[in-house]
Amino acid sequence: MPGLNSLMKTVEHLLELTGIDPAVIAERARLPLNRFLAIAEGRWTPSPQDRAAIAAAFELQVSDISWGHTMNPRNIRYSRFGLKEDFGA
Repeated sequence: MPGLNSLMKTVEHLLELTGIDPAVIAERARLPLNRFLAIAEGRWTPSPQDRAAIAAAFELQVSDISWGHTMNPRNIRYSRFGLKEDFGA
């Protein structure tokens, strides 16, 4: 999208900045919505073809977007095992 500054951004950040509905970008990129959402949330590393399609959907170059897993592993661990409940001990 013209007008975005030159710093690389994740797909999730681009969605926030542009306000575009994820379903619209998924449709433009010709990707299943669930895969696009996994990419946006950092749970799925996109293939080179997916990267090109998503970048084109945002009217950007592939090199303008930060790709890869971005989820904090601690969040996954806590959701599986829960937090320690006796904080005062």
